[in-house]
Amino acid sequence: MEYVQERVTTLHDLTDPTPTAPTDRATVVVPMTEREYAGLAPDRVLSELERLDPGQVVVPLRAPADRVGDFHDWLADFDLSLSVLWCNGPRLEDLLDDYGLDGEFGKGRDVWLGLGQALDREFVVVHDADTKSYSRADVTRLLFPLAHGYDFAKGYYARVENDRLYGRLFRLFFVPLVRALGEERDAPILRYLDTFRYALAGEFAATTDLVERLRPQRSWGLEVGTLGDAFDHAGFEGSAQVDLGTYEHDHRAVSGPTGLSDMSRHVGAALLRVVEEGGVDPEYGSLPERYRGAARSLVRSYELDAAFNGLTYDRGDELDQIETYADAIEPPGTDRRLPAWTETPVSPERIAEAAAADLEAVR
Repeated sequence: MEYVQERVTTLHDLTDPTPTAPTDRATVVVPMTEREYAGLAPDRVLSELERLDPGQVVVPLRAPADRVGDFHDWLADFDLSLSVLWCNGPRLEDLLDDYGLDGEFGKGRDVWLGLGQALDREFVVVHDADTKSYSRADVTRLLFPLAHGYDFAKGYYARVENDRLYGRLFRLFFVPLVRALGEERDAPILRYLDTFRYALAGEFAATTDLVERLRPQRSWGLEVGTLGDAFDHAGFEGSAQVDLGTYEHDHRAVSGPTGLSDMSRHVGAALLRVVEEGGVDPEYGSLPERYRGAARSLVRSYELDAAFNGLTYDRGDELDQIETYADAIEPPGTDRRLPAWTETPVSPERIAEAAAADLEAVR
């Protein structure tokens, strides 16, 4: 347990707090895919939200048509002011295509659609549905800084499960890459990114004034892109991070189309775009090797920390992952971010109408 402050205000779990927060003025956005249907983790999340009773819950749902009706009925059983937005319904896709907004599917696109339905409240909280250790206190903790004048709050937590350290993409890719970039230039954006204790956490809260200015990545990389926009609009003074304890999430393999290797390419592209926009001009030719050096130096520290806590640690596997992630370090390429809602040519109301018609057609 510690209480050290970072460059952004850091709220610590010193007494297992459940602070008072304006939940009635908040929308909670919980993106889901078909794999969440009636699962133990999402059931716990929704049951906890029932006990909290926030102003509104929006579930952006990405699922095939033959699963949507059952999914909607399951969600309707919870005593919540809850709306389902089917993200890949045909009418919604056609509407987005009319405005040049359709394209790659992914978590970022789902969240972007959900955020559009949350702009009529003062605050927005976003979190995943696969958290086995979820508590309704997570929402109040994230909202607490906003009720005291902050614009953005990011959750952080420990990823320790099954007798080992997780959070591999953050520990072994994001952190050393930011540090390698910092060797080139001590830029404010790099100091900001390095401040967050779990920059890839999916849990955050923000004022709607900030939310409507977010430009989400369509897929993975959403969390990094959100930090880049938060830096632009909230900065160090308007940002906070909040201790959410120890989290248990679903885990991903390193390889495969939705594995950590694929995710690292999206996260790397988002990170490098954020730092370029923040005034950093990376030396891409030497960056992979500098990243390797920074990452390998951390392995020794993680190995000792694991031994200190009696945890299993596979040094060889972690070094192999570093080599895999190094291949993801390249210029960010084409900008495929979605527009901020302040600049989106179609209104959230039209989005809601198309999605409601899609939902009605399959129920």
